[in-house]
Amino acid sequence: MTDVPEPPADLPVVPGDLPVVIVGGLHADARKAAVERLLTDVPGSVVLHHDLATAAAGTVVRTVRDATGVRSAGEAPLVNDCACCALREDLVPELERLAEAGETRLAVVELWDSVEPKAMAEVVTGGGLTVTGVITAVDPALVLPYLGNGDDLAEGGLAAAASDQRTVADTFARQLEYAPVLALVDSPEADDEDRELLAQLHPTARQVAIGHGDLVGAALAGFDVEAAAAAQHPACALLPTEADARGVTTLVWHRRRPFHPGRLYAALEDLTCAAARSRGRFWLAEKPDTLLHWDAAGGALCVESAGPWLASLPDAAWEMVPPVRRAAAALDWHPEHGDRCQHLVFTSPGLDREGLAGLLESCLLTDAEYAAGREAWERLPSAFDTLLEV
Repeated sequence: MTDVPEPPADLPVVPGDLPVVIVGGLHADARKAAVERLLTDVPGSVVLHHDLATAAAGTVVRTVRDATGVRSAGEAPLVNDCACCALREDLVPELERLAEAGETRLAVVELWDSVEPKAMAEVVTGGGLTVTGVITAVDPALVLPYLGNGDDLAEGGLAAAASDQRTVADTFARQLEYAPVLALVDSPEADDEDRELLAQLHPTARQVAIGHGDLVGAALAGFDVEAAAAAQHPACALLPTEADARGVTTLVWHRRRPFHPGRLYAALEDLTCAAARSRGRFWLAEKPDTLLHWDAAGGALCVESAGPWLASLPDAAWEMVPPVRRAAAALDWHPEHGDRCQHLVFTSPGLDREGLAGLLESCLLTDAEYAAGREAWERLPSAFDTLLEV
C-alpha cells in the first residue's frame, strides 16, 4: 500500500504573506486533478482561475474557490484585445486581496489551457508575492500526440489573443520544459516509451504522481524565477543530455565549426521533422556575431536571434551580462571561437541518430570553406534573412 503524506494542517497563515503555487498545462484533465489534490491536502487553500474561453465576449471570467465550492466570481475586461493581458492585470490584485484577508494558507493559480507558466510566475513575483512552486500537469500518454500537433492554438479555440500565432506543440513544449515539477496523472494508456520520452525531454524535473505522490511538498519546495528563466535562455539553457532507452533517443550534437547558411537552410525541413522535439543554439558563418536560437516541435521550426555571442562583445560589456551567462560561456570557451558553437538537442522515439548526425555534419563549412577565413564567410549569401525577418 502506498503511503500518502499527511495534509499540512499546520501550514501557517500569515496576513500579507501568501504562498502561491502555479499549476498549468494543456492536459486539462491532469491539471484539474492536480489542483483538486492540492485543495484536498491543504486545508484553507483556494484556487484562483481565469477562464480565457470567454474572451470572444470581451471579458475574462475569474473564479475563486475552495474545497467546498466557488467563493467568488467576477469579470475582467480585455486589455488591448488580449485575454492574457487581462489575466496579467487582474492576477496580482486578486492575490493581494487574498493575502491581506489573512484566511488563506495556499493560493493555487490554475492557469487556463494555453497560458504559459513563465509569464505568470514573473508577473506574480514582480508583484511582490512569493511563488513557492510551478507545476505542469501531464498525461504521459498525450506527450507525443501534443508534441506532434502543429495546429495553431486558434484552430482549437485556445488562442490567448487575436494575434496569438503559437501552435499546440510549441506551447506544450514550453509548458513542460519550464516547470521544475511535473504532476503526472495515472494513465492506463501510457506505456514505457511514453514515460521515457517524458523523462528525456525534461530529465531534471521532479515527477510527482498526482494520486499518491507528495504534491504538496513539491508545491512548497520553493521557486527561483531568475534561475528558471536562465535555464530556458538559448545561451545557457539546461538542455537534455544524451540518452537511448525504451525506443526513445536523445542526440546531443555539439560542434565548433559554423554552418554554411545555404546548406543548412536547404536541410531545415528534414532536420525539423527528424525529431518530436529539438532545440538549442547555433551560429552561421556569415553572421558570426549572432547567437541563433533553434526551437522545433510539431514539424515547425522557429529560428530567432538571441543577441550577440559573448565573444563578439568588448570586455567592458561583460559586466552587463548576467553572471549565469558568463559562467556558462566560461565552461564552454574555445580559444578561437569563444562561446560560439553548435549545440542542438534532438529527442524522439525512433530517432535515426546516424542519419541525423550525418545531415548536420553536411551543413557545416567544408575544410576549404573554413580555411578561407571569416572575411570569406561573411560574403556567403544570407539564406536566413527572411526567416529571421531581418
